[in-house]
Amino acid sequence: MIKINGSGLTLEEIAGVAREGKNVGLSEEGRTLIRVSRKRLETILGSHRPVYGINTGFGIFADRRIPDIEAATLSRNLILSHAVGTGTDLNDEVVRSAMLVRANTLTKGFSGVREEIVQTLVAMLNKGVTPSVPSQGSLGSSGDLCPLSHMALVFTTDEKDRDEDSGWACYKGVRLTGKQAMHEADIVRIVLGPKEGLALNNGATFSAALAALAVIDADYLLDLAEYSLALSMEAMLGCSDAYDSRIHRARGQEGQISVAERVSRLLEDSDLIDSSGRVQDAYSMRCAPQVQGAARETVNFARKIVEKEVNAATDNPLIFDKGTVLSGGNFHGEPVGFVCDFMSIAMAEVGAIAERRIFRLTDGKLNAGLPPMLVDRPEEAGLNSGMMIPQYTAASLVLENQTLANPDSVHSLPTSAEQEDHNANSMVSARHTRRILQNLAQILSIELYTAARAIDLRLREKPEAKLGAGTRQIYEKLRSAVPYQAGDAWWAPEINRVRELVDNKEFVVER
Repeated sequence: MIKINGSGLTLEEIAGVAREGKNVGLSEEGRTLIRVSRKRLETILGSHRPVYGINTGFGIFADRRIPDIEAATLSRNLILSHAVGTGTDLNDEVVRSAMLVRANTLTKGFSGVREEIVQTLVAMLNKGVTPSVPSQGSLGSSGDLCPLSHMALVFTTDEKDRDEDSGWACYKGVRLTGKQAMHEADIVRIVLGPKEGLALNNGATFSAALAALAVIDADYLLDLAEYSLALSMEAMLGCSDAYDSRIHRARGQEGQISVAERVSRLLEDSDLIDSSGRVQDAYSMRCAPQVQGAARETVNFARKIVEKEVNAATDNPLIFDKGTVLSGGNFHGEPVGFVCDFMSIAMAEVGAIAERRIFRLTDGKLNAGLPPMLVDRPEEAGLNSGMMIPQYTAASLVLENQTLANPDSVHSLPTSAEQEDHNANSMVSARHTRRILQNLAQILSIELYTAARAIDLRLREKPEAKLGAGTRQIYEKLRSAVPYQAGDAWWAPEINRVRELVDNKEFVVER
């Protein structure tokens, strides 16, 4: 069980809850932090002084004092009026990730919510009640107001308790109204109190949830890109000099050094490497450590920022000791927007250089003597198209990624009558990063598939040659799932089978 306390939540733990259904619990430390914060809020309420978000309106209405008796209505109205998202629903894993991050944020002890709020989110995660949350409608400031409100609709209510005001949720594979889903799961819905509506929907939580999963996926795809790179290197009889550790130490970039070392280990004992007589390779092979290594360092930087964000207090205002309430801007999603933009650029480049290797594998003038388009026999070129169109598909995905990688965080429009005059656009940035990673997974699947076919043709001409210690494992895993076919065939199901291996993380090299 993963215990939350407002700090120390890891991205791997988030992925475990979001994707594997791991159970969540509230630690004793977390309970104490929540209770202390709630008592501070109650003291403030007893003073009857106006405090933003507790007994005032929101945004442009911050100067409107709300009577204490209307506190519950204020919180409920906030959730109802802000749940106006559009577009297709986010995947369950994204919503579950956001639920965990929000529960952890509230546990940090600056939000003034009751313990029941966090325990309800925890119960929903453990019992599998997942709100339906539209993917579009957030500016990332004041946080992800719209998607978080859709999430809150499901487990909050008012004296009317209307089914039609409860949103939608998935429970045991069935889409139900929020009220029905919570009833089926035997979880009590909550009437919100002072500040609790704002505590639930204020903060770039969905942006951070998407970013957390993106970092996990990017790390894995960078490993995979090294596998596909090494296999392509062997298929094209690549030169090992460019991977000599002395070159990379001379520059000192850690990511570059790491990629070169790992690829060298994958190619260890290969008979195909350095067998062409070439002095050097094209950039897509020779400079891959510099490109993919830079991507590794970018993702490592993103991890540091996102790990801080999922353990941050991000609503407004925040409650401190001695009755201090401070209004600030921790809800602003700029840190997440920036790193998602950075990751998008880096991972789009990983896909771009991989596509260039696919292209070289299929070009009879560039692939070191293999048949054009990797048809089974040169004399069948024309009758068979070989790997012509898989390369088209990869090129199409690269072009799409290049558009998606244009930074989103530099774009802003004012809202709330200019009170919120600079917005982060972090949710759009995070969604684009996720899409780029999905496209990259397909590009690398195509490279693995194409390189494996090139290896088959290469071993036909050099039957005595053996593959590298690591690449042999990758090749054998792929061929155990997708046997070689000589003539033209419907390649798509075979490439999709490789994609399944990729998605299931079955390409693992034993070192």
